[in-house]
Amino acid sequence: MSLKKIAQMTGASVATVSRVLNNPDYQCKDQDLTKRIRKAARELSYVPDQNARQLKMSGRGKQGKAKQYAIDILLARFHSLEEDPFFAELYRHIETECYKQNCVLGQVLNVPDISLLSAAAGRVRADGILVLGKCPQQEADVILRKYRGVAAVDRNPMDYRMDEVTCNGAHAAAMAVEYLLELGHTSIAYIGDCTMEARYSGYYECLLNHKISMIYEYIVSTNQTREEGYQAFSRLAALHKPPTAVFCANDVTALGFLQAMKDANGRRKKQAYRPAVISIDDIEEAVRCSPMLTTIRIPKGDMAHLAVLTLKDRLQGGHQACVRMELPCHLLVRESAGMYVT
Repeated sequence: MSLKKIAQMTGASVATVSRVLNNPDYQCKDQDLTKRIRKAARELSYVPDQNARQLKMSGRGKQGKAKQYAIDILLARFHSLEEDPFFAELYRHIETECYKQNCVLGQVLNVPDISLLSAAAGRVRADGILVLGKCPQQEADVILRKYRGVAAVDRNPMDYRMDEVTCNGAHAAAMAVEYLLELGHTSIAYIGDCTMEARYSGYYECLLNHKISMIYEYIVSTNQTREEGYQAFSRLAALHKPPTAVFCANDVTALGFLQAMKDANGRRKKQAYRPAVISIDDIEEAVRCSPMLTTIRIPKGDMAHLAVLTLKDRLQGGHQACVRMELPCHLLVRESAGMYVT
């Protein structure tokens, strides 16, 4: 399917369609247009013309048609991409990488869909599946039976029988807490999931390594949503001795917390509660909020690139053993940390 067809469907120019589909970070001035272009490409199962690409790059004629693979996506921790901007941005990178690798994106599934797959006979239509987020063991067993290739992309390893591209959440959390300690904070709260969560483990292990006692009033267990981050502000602010710094398990939680802090303090300078705030992910909104969010960058583009390449290599028979690639994360210092007013 050509770029011209997508341009006709969406009212965009061919050049704009090309920029959107070849650059996951590109946004049209009209953000709805960006969404329409990506939606049209999915509906049409768009894949770039590989012969035209090879001809443009090498100047030679036809090279023979490469094998095309269909890849499904499993949203393991949520029902839709709208629920988590980190995974929505990761999906965009995967989408672009699939175009480059002559792969077609198939269905976007969530955990309830896997029980239906389990009851169906035989394999599914798609060749492989990419798992976004931590997948329960039972569902992992099903997709390993149903798909010829499975690869997972997440902040933490799952130790299942599948290829994985990860960025260690415990290391990212420790990096965030270490930075707050360097700023002089010793009373540091945690907002996020506390159930078998590597980021929570990284938080408390870092405190213990520095011989700092955990204060359980500073632990706010959430499902890591914007709304719960907003509510967590009031809970911490109401403490007799609130923490001077807050580590949020993801950017969305931190953005909710910052909005509540802004709403509660208004223009007040005296008696205003403004703890330092740091989180993990580096989603696009992190630089658009005020104050800009200090965060640990997870390399979504590299993770998507390696996940698609690894899955494609398995489908081509390139490797048999399960592969795990762990990518480094990086501290991005912005305005939200170091704001505490004594």
